[in-house]
Amino acid sequence: MQFPTTRMRRMRRTETLRGLVRETELSPGRLIQPAFVVAGEGVREEIESMPGIERFSISELVAEATEIAAAGVAAILLFGVPASKDETGSGAYDEEGVVQMAVRALKEAHPELTVITDVCLCEYTSHGHCGFVRDGEVDNDLTLELLAKTAISHAEAGADAVAPSDMMDGRVGTIRHQLDEEGHARTPIVAYSAKYASAFYGPFRDAASSTPEFGDRRGYQMDPANAAEAVREAQLDLDEGADMLMVKPAIPYLDVVRRVKEETGAPLAAYHVSGEYSMLKAAAANGWIDERPAVLETLTSIRRAGADAIVTYYAKEAAEWLR
Repeated sequence: MQFPTTRMRRMRRTETLRGLVRETELSPGRLIQPAFVVAGEGVREEIESMPGIERFSISELVAEATEIAAAGVAAILLFGVPASKDETGSGAYDEEGVVQMAVRALKEAHPELTVITDVCLCEYTSHGHCGFVRDGEVDNDLTLELLAKTAISHAEAGADAVAPSDMMDGRVGTIRHQLDEEGHARTPIVAYSAKYASAFYGPFRDAASSTPEFGDRRGYQMDPANAAEAVREAQLDLDEGADMLMVKPAIPYLDVVRRVKEETGAPLAAYHVSGEYSMLKAAAANGWIDERPAVLETLTSIRRAGADAIVTYYAKEAAEWLR
């Protein structure tokens, strides 16, 4: 039937009618809050390039987690900023490292809150790269051993899931094997399967002090021009034992989110990264957009593209808006 019999506006007339036919739901339980933990006591440091986001010492992080959990956010994704760094990133797999201690504290105080840990070396290496550097290049296979040690230390501290973000070849299989061998067969892997060499990571590198001292990460992170490659990466990670996939960043790669979801059918997260967050904050601060509806529209678009979960620095704030 055609106009005037068919009128699409009929079901848009009221909020109740719009809700009845809404295809994509955005809820706090789909959101994951990234958090930065640092050494020390009583520390809350605002990150200048990420308004509203802070680095927390462990006790302050536990207090912040109370608010995150109360807002209904699904999980927290934990990043460590150690007091010192070295060439091998040894702080990443130190049993008394800042993330390991934070996980224990969080699980003791908030056993119901799902804690996911980022597994990478970039926050812990003095050179800022995501792996062991030999002759000016990241050595893939040596790095795998260190990543597996890191994942094991997180699981033993009580992490609910580990999330390797390094983009080394074979890291999911290596981590899965070591987790199983060490008695952590139930610990899931959330794999950063399609992590692009993006220009949108700048504020995160301020937060984690992880800018590479030399070169860049294009030798291991994906070329922004490629989409079919992302599907291959995702399938390889599934074959190696990944339980959930991730695409990062989100908004510039919604086509990739859709392709990975449709072609794998696997649980999928998308990371709404620091640069995406900070652009919205800057536009809102200048009065160029209405922040709340713009953010909720942005997050809804990520869900609509196919993401089951969204990692976003807006998680707590958006969850409160959605309640």
